Amino acid sequence: MAISKIFMSIMQYISEAVMRIFSPTDDAYPMIGVQPFTGERYKRGTAHSW
Repeated sequence: MAISKIFMSIMQYISEAVMRIFSPTDDAYPMIGVQPFTGERYKRGTAHSW
């Protein structure tokens, strides 16, 4: 009885993982596209002066 419960819980764990991998995405990210970089460029002399 205990072995069958362990086996069933392992199978449920694996099947939920497989379903999550192959299901459609549920991300709520907006469809905005690529954004250009608007920050400052890296200056080699300023990194070690902190």
